[in-house]
Amino acid sequence: MCACILVVDDEPSVVNLIAYNLRKAHYRVLTASNGRDALNQARQGQPDLILLDLMIPGMDGLQVCRELRKTSEIPIIMVTARGEETDRVIGLELGADDYICKPFSMRELLARVKAVLRRTQLGHTEDSDTTILYGAAGLQLDVDSRLASIDGVKLDLTRLEFDLLHHLLVNAGRVLRRENLLEQAWGYDFVGNTRAVDSAIKRLRAKLRAVSSEVEWIEAVRGIGYRFKK
Repeated sequence: MCACILVVDDEPSVVNLIAYNLRKAHYRVLTASNGRDALNQARQGQPDLILLDLMIPGMDGLQVCRELRKTSEIPIIMVTARGEETDRVIGLELGADDYICKPFSMRELLARVKAVLRRTQLGHTEDSDTTILYGAAGLQLDVDSRLASIDGVKLDLTRLEFDLLHHLLVNAGRVLRRENLLEQAWGYDFVGNTRAVDSAIKRLRAKLRAVSSEVEWIEAVRGIGYRFKK
């Protein structure tokens, strides 16, 4: 069955254009023009992905994202204006999977939709082992069930955070460039914008510290990227 996309935007011309191109690419489409409708459609229609404009009436996109993440892991691609960098970072910290800036081409939009769906539906399972254990510190990743824990305490990670941790872990001791992390976790290149990586790593570090404050798991390598300590 083809994937279902929920398009949330209060500009009818934008919604119609996006919906037309999504249907042409063989996706099913739901639409909403405000935050409340978006939440209702997300909960009742159970879409496979949400294209969520930040500037919508009633309840803005960030509030919608925050509410959804309380109970749902539906992939979210935020749609923002070019100058809304702060909102993009906040959205990623709230658990959005990706963002795209207006104006954008339909080719770029469809590429991002495809990449997020591929990553969230298939996951990253480049290892043959389904369970990875990390040293005596007790960090455990079960790639098959996509669960992570430290000394038996479950880590509440988003798909993106799990994928980042997984990629860092299987390359423990190696410095990974931000561009590499973008490609592995997001599924494609962010065209040189690596701010999303820093934001996601910051969020991941905070969740690791909340369970195990004695270990600094992820080390920043200035000007290059990040390394998971052996």
